[in-house]
Amino acid sequence: MTGLAVPQHFDIAVVGGGLVGASLAVALRGLPLRIALIEAHAPDSSSQPSFDDRTTALGNASRRVFEALGLWPALAPEAAPITAIHVSDAGRFGFARLAAAELSLDALGYVVPNRVLGRELWRALAAAPAVTPFMPARLQALTVADDVATLELVQATEPVSISAKLVVAADGAQSLVRAVAGLGATVDDYDQVAIVASLRSDRANDGVAYERFTAAGPMALLPIRVAGSAAWRTLVWAARPHDAERLLQLPAEQFMREWQDAFGWRAGRALQLGARARYPLSLSRADGSVAPRVVLLGNAAQSLHPVAGQGFNLGLRDAAALAELLHAATESGPADVGAAELLAPYAAGRARDRDGVIGFTDTLVRVFSSEHRLAVAARDAGLLLFDLLPPAKRALSQVSLGFGARTGRLARGLPLTRRGSR
Repeated sequence: MTGLAVPQHFDIAVVGGGLVGASLAVALRGLPLRIALIEAHAPDSSSQPSFDDRTTALGNASRRVFEALGLWPALAPEAAPITAIHVSDAGRFGFARLAAAELSLDALGYVVPNRVLGRELWRALAAAPAVTPFMPARLQALTVADDVATLELVQATEPVSISAKLVVAADGAQSLVRAVAGLGATVDDYDQVAIVASLRSDRANDGVAYERFTAAGPMALLPIRVAGSAAWRTLVWAARPHDAERLLQLPAEQFMREWQDAFGWRAGRALQLGARARYPLSLSRADGSVAPRVVLLGNAAQSLHPVAGQGFNLGLRDAAALAELLHAATESGPADVGAAELLAPYAAGRARDRDGVIGFTDTLVRVFSSEHRLAVAARDAGLLLFDLLPPAKRALSQVSLGFGARTGRLARGLPLTRRGSR
């Protein structure tokens, strides 16, 4: 017997099960809500872009979020602490240093492989009965009415229909949900491509993260943990598109020689190179973060240049803020989690942090890409001045807390406990 499928009803449908979407689902798993998590790829699939061979630098606020979610004990053994940051301007005199010990911190942040983050997020979701995964499944259509949204999916080859009071767009910079919701996005092309690879040198990883600015774009070298070796790091090299393609085609030995010429010898002599991947770089900003029955998170709301490693940290704060808002809304009983009056505080509360981080990263890229004589002199003098000012260093170390006036419970390492629970 055949017929139309009866829609399955949920309180929240999270479209996108990558790092930000899965983090939100984990944060919501203990609330009295029915959650659908829609993801186009299996979490262990090599085609899952969020859980690929890249790494993510977590600020201390992000670490505390994962502590509050109960995931940090499993992540910590594979997280490389950043004990110091060294910033330099290639071919110039400007440099600055920031050490965790100077600020009485164990680390300034931690570098975690994306596959490890994905593994632990989905391990937690597998034990969450409130979360129903649709995976692999693709969103085909979204219809928003006054009191509910309807999502038409294709799971395997079968059509599936679900409804939800709230749709969360965590489906990336090219978000279909954002487009259907009528929210546009402004995209600024940086005319850069990031080349990402693992690199081993003859000098043991000492916990220092390097950020070196070149005329073509910034180059980052981050500590990572690799079993059996203490000398591996993650390289993120931003280059002009034509030069990036050339670098990607070079034999490994020649690539390492060119990297050495551009970076110098602070991390030792390059000995071995992992597989190289390319990622075009741009700044994407949605025109807003909420629409009727829809809220945007992570790259669907803003996709940043990787300089300073702020993209995922900002997206995780989006997820933490939304989870806290939904916790407060449902603490005293059932609530319409997609109501406009409920979502308005989220949009207002995230605007300052979002604008601050976008401005911070965009300014870094543009100021350090300029070769104008006055700009070069000003930025190098600024780096040296920063190196001498402890208050400035302490202020920079607080960037992981965001630019908002309030730090939420999860970012302080506190769980979203319900009234009367322990």
